[in-house]
Amino acid sequence: MPWLWLSGAILLEVLATTSLKFSEGFTRLLPSIAVVIGYGGAFYMLSQALTKGMPLGIAYGTWAAIGVALVAIIGAVFLGESLTWIQVGGIALVIAGVMALEMGGQH
Repeated sequence: MPWLWLSGAILLEVLATTSLKFSEGFTRLLPSIAVVIGYGGAFYMLSQALTKGMPLGIAYGTWAAIGVALVAIIGAVFLGESLTWIQVGGIALVIAGVMALEMGGQH
């Protein structure tokens, strides 16, 4: 159950971060509302994952790594932003680090 909450937190955080691009410095109403609701919902869902017993380091590391990867992919695929092989390698290293954190905590 905590993974379901964490998945929702990640999706809302990605929605909010992507909406920041479209808010144009909070000058556009609907994207600005999506930013506030998205981040608020993401933190609420992250708190629920923690309440349900997920360790903080794993929850935050997973949230950050997957969020960074998804936002970078969305930027490259849908927003015309660049994504070099070095950046892809960096994202892979972040994800590998989170996986190491996860596997290192299992007995």
